[in-house]
Amino acid sequence: MAAAAAVGLLFSIVGAFGSAPMPLVVRTPLMVVLSLIAAALGVVSVVLAGRPAWLGAAWWRRGTAAGLLMTAPMAVLVWAAERLVLAPLLPARAILLALPTSAATSVFFCLVASYLIQVRAAPAAPAAPSSEPRFLERLPPRLRGAELFAVEAQDHYLRLHTSKGQDLILFRLADAVAELEGMEGAQAHRSWWVAREAIAEVRRGDGRAILTLKNGVQAPVSRVHARRLRALGWL
Repeated sequence: MAAAAAVGLLFSIVGAFGSAPMPLVVRTPLMVVLSLIAAALGVVSVVLAGRPAWLGAAWWRRGTAAGLLMTAPMAVLVWAAERLVLAPLLPARAILLALPTSAATSVFFCLVASYLIQVRAAPAAPAAPSSEPRFLERLPPRLRGAELFAVEAQDHYLRLHTSKGQDLILFRLADAVAELEGMEGAQAHRSWWVAREAIAEVRRGDGRAILTLKNGVQAPVSRVHARRLRALGWL
């Protein structure tokens, strides 16, 4: 509908369909309304043209059929608008004069719509295998290739809990969480990010949960993050 309104505005500016003698303030809303009605007719026509099996799946066949379907209604619409604003005594036979222009514009826009529908409905290309999270590149050399269990914030540093041991790096937890996107894990506490596969046990006590990791380290779960972890099925 936004595109139709833009087309109506363009038609008003160029004075399309013999509307140039009309004042701009009159023909602009008229053209916009006509374009919106035409868009609605186009939607109905494209849907109807998509029903018959004999048309096949070719977008240009369905677009052409839809344009031809809406040609007569559009010609009547244009004639009614002209009679309402320009020539109250315009005879009904003038509809025949509007048919060629109506056919051209209807087929054109229905072809565009049918093509866009086909492109949108086309199956997406298979996604390329995702690369490992960027944060893993920040692991110290001795921890490279290790399984990351958790990241714990300690002042301005992060303690990395991995299958090869622990180490500290100078980094912010918020930035680490952002760079760990794509890895199955979540923030369990304002100072902890935990990998899902690293959890060996979940214990509850004093109204709070504790995640015990594969290396025996215990990561607390704050009330702020507990609801989201329960929704994920962690707790």
